[in-house]
Amino acid sequence: MTRYADDATILRKGQAVRTGRVSDMTTTEMAEAMIGHALEKRDTKARAPTYSEALLSIQGLSALGDIGLPAVKDVSLDVGRCEIVGVAGVSGNGQKELVEALMGQRDRSGVVKVCGRPFHGTRKEIADLGVYGLPQEPLKNACVPRMSLQENMALRNFDRPPVAVGQFISGKAMAEQAANFVQQFRVKAAGLDAEMTTLSGGNVQRAVLARELTNEVQVLIASNPTFGLDFKACEETRERIVNARNNGAAVLLLSEDLDELFDLADRIVVMSEGRFVYEVDVATADKQTIGKHMAGAA
Repeated sequence: MTRYADDATILRKGQAVRTGRVSDMTTTEMAEAMIGHALEKRDTKARAPTYSEALLSIQGLSALGDIGLPAVKDVSLDVGRCEIVGVAGVSGNGQKELVEALMGQRDRSGVVKVCGRPFHGTRKEIADLGVYGLPQEPLKNACVPRMSLQENMALRNFDRPPVAVGQFISGKAMAEQAANFVQQFRVKAAGLDAEMTTLSGGNVQRAVLARELTNEVQVLIASNPTFGLDFKACEETRERIVNARNNGAAVLLLSEDLDELFDLADRIVVMSEGRFVYEVDVATADKQTIGKHMAGAA
């Protein structure tokens, strides 16, 4: 907006809260008008200095795309404890297929290990090894749209206590869990029985964050997790990702937003035509160099 617009009107909760020349407003002032309060200054760089223990290890991973052609081509990568590794790349260079292959949603070859143990993305492995995901378009890729909020929040543990009681599901326990999630993650909905399709994009993301990040997370795989979200939801999502890293998780963050990767990641790898073609620590990274590798011009 600052690049193209002359004047701007900022809406919040259906009302115009600020109008004026774009040149007279800073991006911080616009952001604060959008969310209704001053921005909190958070230290997103409070990271551990060494990454000796690889919680996620990918060796020689390959996968085919939807039309049967190679999409991920012999990629290898280790992600350490207390580390965020960002994957940069132009959309359509194998990122989607990589995430699906890692999470067991797409056939693959190669070896994936979590905490030193083979990982194929089965439901039991995900629970036992603490692997969780924040996919792009969570309503489509992480939820059952016509099911209720509380049912979607139980998708990870509906078959385990306290939600599961023997072979049955406890409606009371499921509702109590959802109420706790809603309060903790500030999910706004008409009620626990509201269909997921009635929630805004930001609240769908908060619901998925609650379900995925209230468990003991060893590995977090996030794919464009702030895509299409409003400013406040973006900030909350990024903070949760950083907190997961600071609490000991290995985070693989795929994003088409270079600014997001520079702000959150400890290390960046570039994916181009299905391969990892460049790797650099964020402390010494240069956007122009990364851009050239993304474009295949390096």
